[in-house]
Amino acid sequence: MQWTLVIPLKPLARAKSRLADAAADGARPGLALAFAQDTVAAALAAPGVRDVAVVTGDPLAGRELAALGARIVADEPGGGLNVALAHAAAVVRATRPDGAVAALNADLPALRPAELARVLQAAAEFPRAFLPDALEIGTTFLAAAPGHALRPAFGVDSRARHRRSGAVELALTGVDSVRQDVDTRADLRAALALGVGPHTAAAADRLLTPEGRATP
Repeated sequence: MQWTLVIPLKPLARAKSRLADAAADGARPGLALAFAQDTVAAALAAPGVRDVAVVTGDPLAGRELAALGARIVADEPGGGLNVALAHAAAVVRATRPDGAVAALNADLPALRPAELARVLQAAAEFPRAFLPDALEIGTTFLAAAPGHALRPAFGVDSRARHRRSGAVELALTGVDSVRQDVDTRADLRAALALGVGPHTAAAADRLLTPEGRATP
């Protein structure tokens, strides 16, 4: 099964506000972009991925991620994350109605293509499936097989919400890079310990405070 991955990215100026204690003033937009660049590059390199569509209204992010090979889908204005994801999935399926679609977080800077490929292979066994985040509260990945709507329910307690929606929770080990999203300083330390991609590594050297760079 070949997948289209839909990756949502909010305007960089509003991204990663919870990293204020790890990043120097004005650094968070650059970090958010670096996270997304490493996520998109790794996703495009994963076996089973046909293409990547980034849904964003940020012009800089759109240019930089398009340069990596992503398709840019204009954000649905004012609708929030789940509306944006549903809109992007509909845009993708307008030209490929029988395609498999999955939503993937944009803040997975340690993402490994081989681990993502394992997740996609497991998800292909179910109509809808999801992967919880490292804290086992949120969701980093939600998949819909051909003929099934994505029905995203990201946000607070999205693990429980996706489970209630009927999506199957994937019980996989050894896919830490697909689960380690970055919202807080502790998340960032965990991602750095896993080993981040080149854009995040460079941004960390330039932009992070010493406390933000430190690993546990």
